[in-house]
Amino acid sequence: QVQLVESGGGLVQPGGSLRLSCAASGSIFRINAMGWYRQAPGKQRELVATITSDASTNYIDSVKDRFTISRDNPKNTVYLQMNSMKPEDTAVYYCNAEIRTSRFYNPRDYWGKGTLVTVSS
Repeated sequence: QVQLVESGGGLVQPGGSLRLSCAASGSIFRINAMGWYRQAPGKQRELVATITSDASTNYIDSVKDRFTISRDNPKNTVYLQMNSMKPEDTAVYYCNAEIRTSRFYNPRDYWGKGTLVTVSS
């Protein structure tokens, strides 16, 4: 069994910062790409940022220069540093990871349960 557990969500004022963390645990052989998605009320889930196993990153345009994704491979953890936050960043943020549980099995996607981020004054 593999679990992804997010933390760090909460209420922040416009212009403020938050740091999300997501730790993977369980039967893990290798973690490939990791990422953060978000789903705002009434909208579809969207990809926010991804990071490969060799730390190559990708962001949606709306968060470039404000958000930074990083990972700590020995800790099986991915982070999302969010700065200069805007009300439109309000959403439930989900962690995603492509994980191989054995060298005999193909990797598959795993998801966290989400953490709520609210940007409001």
